[in-house]
Amino acid sequence: MNNNQTTPGGEIVIAPEVIEVIIGIAASKVEGVYGMRGDLASNVNQLLGRTAHSKGVYLKNEEDGLRVDLYCYLNYGVAVPKVALDMQEKVKQQVLYMTDINLSEVNIHVVGVVPEKTENPKIDELFDVEEDE
Repeated sequence: MNNNQTTPGGEIVIAPEVIEVIIGIAASKVEGVYGMRGDLASNVNQLLGRTAHSKGVYLKNEEDGLRVDLYCYLNYGVAVPKVALDMQEKVKQQVLYMTDINLSEVNIHVVGVVPEKTENPKIDELFDVEEDE
């Protein structure tokens, strides 16, 4: 990706992978986002202990600019439109701040909602056990 800046020393070129990582980190930091959807390779890397910050992020370079599609899971109970708008704003800000590239579109695709974890009931609570004395 070329951010169309010419400096006295030459041209600045930013790899698409760098932009994907910036977007992935910015999107996952938004409150209400459980995680990003990954593919098989990123899921295997995650199992091996490596973090894949670019998972769920897809870039497309078009005539009118750079388009981003984000695929994410949200926490149960959050306002989906509010979280999606927060993600769009945060991603646009971070990419502009770090690379000086304006994104033409940031599309949020909510893949699923992850329910909060509940405690497993104790055996004593499941059965009405009377103790014989």
